[in-house]
Amino acid sequence: MRILLVEDDRMIGESVRTSLRQDGYAVDWVQDGRSADAAMSAEHFDLVLLDLGLPGMSGLEVLHSLRGRKNSTPVIVITARDGIEDRIKGLDAGADDYVVKPFDVDELAARIRSSLRRSSGHAEPEIEILGVRINPATREVRKDGKKIMLSAREYAIVEALMLRPGAILSRAQLEERMYGWGDEIESNAIEVYIHGVRRKLGADFVQNVRGVGYFIPKPEPT
Repeated sequence: MRILLVEDDRMIGESVRTSLRQDGYAVDWVQDGRSADAAMSAEHFDLVLLDLGLPGMSGLEVLHSLRGRKNSTPVIVITARDGIEDRIKGLDAGADDYVVKPFDVDELAARIRSSLRRSSGHAEPEIEILGVRINPATREVRKDGKKIMLSAREYAIVEALMLRPGAILSRAQLEERMYGWGDEIESNAIEVYIHGVRRKLGADFVQNVRGVGYFIPKPEPT
């Protein structure tokens, strides 16, 4: 999962980015509103963490611009503005959640997981498809009840595909969810990770359409 962090306070930004990367997210960080608006216009993110008091372009202006483009990417506002009126303005502008500084990074991570579940249409904290169950909170993976160890990037692929069963994600789309700006991407990285996932979870668990991308079959309705 790829997150855009929009925060002009360097200490907070470094702390949040480090914590989220340890949780397995790809995190890109910008420190002003115009850079955030440009990034969201040009690239895909699974979620945005958005400060309101930004130089160049305020967080509310960034949010209005995002929603004005009919972009439904989940946005969590992170701000020191704790007044009721500020919360109302943020939520009415299209924010999905609102976190007041100072905040606990574990709570922020839980809110991120909740927003990602809602955006993908999953209300339950765990997701199960074809005998494979994942827990986004713990990164635990089980196959037919047996715990399976995946690397961080193998897990990132599995989670991205399980959140949208039946949908084909291209190699480029998977790379976007796994790597942040400046990360080195080997030419065959996706194929290597897919091979590892198939070896651990079954050869037919992740399928591909040649020249298009990869998908996990959508379970038949019972």
